[in-house]
Amino acid sequence: MGLIGAEVEPLVLAAKSTKPIISDDLDSWESRLEREVANDTSVLETDRAAIIRARKGQGLFKDRVSQIESRCRITGVQNPVHLIASHCKPWRDSSNEERLNGENGLLLTPSIDHLFDRGLIGFEDNGRLIISPVAHRPSLERMGIDTADPVNVGGFTSGQKAFLDFHRNAVLLRAARP
Repeated sequence: MGLIGAEVEPLVLAAKSTKPIISDDLDSWESRLEREVANDTSVLETDRAAIIRARKGQGLFKDRVSQIESRCRITGVQNPVHLIASHCKPWRDSSNEERLNGENGLLLTPSIDHLFDRGLIGFEDNGRLIISPVAHRPSLERMGIDTADPVNVGGFTSGQKAFLDFHRNAVLLRAARP
């Protein structure tokens, strides 16, 4: 708010006296990191804006992911309006360079992005879908995921494989692998 000017002072005062709505811990943590990036004067202002948009799966990051991916790996949706550029190595764990690296992303529909971000699904390097044993299978089925016979979504670039390895080891929730 400090960037807007003095006319925003009444809003700042109101914000200080308003209790925030508690979201899940992951969102709160990433929001705090986003604020840190926004206030980091060692990073150029245009770069800060691009990095923050990357957290939301939009902007430059989405453009870069779109050069590699053309559709949601699970649903097949191709319309970019309905796709989010999802980070394989989460935004919170990535360097600023990794946050904008297109190979650190997959284009996913919002519900599939949610499952991937929360570690309920992941992917093997060969494209085989991994379903976490803690995932609520009826919900996954309603979102279009065949839990009885997980699909193979196709291959990944070598860069994507490196980021997916991080996802499997640090994000995916105790997934059993063959």
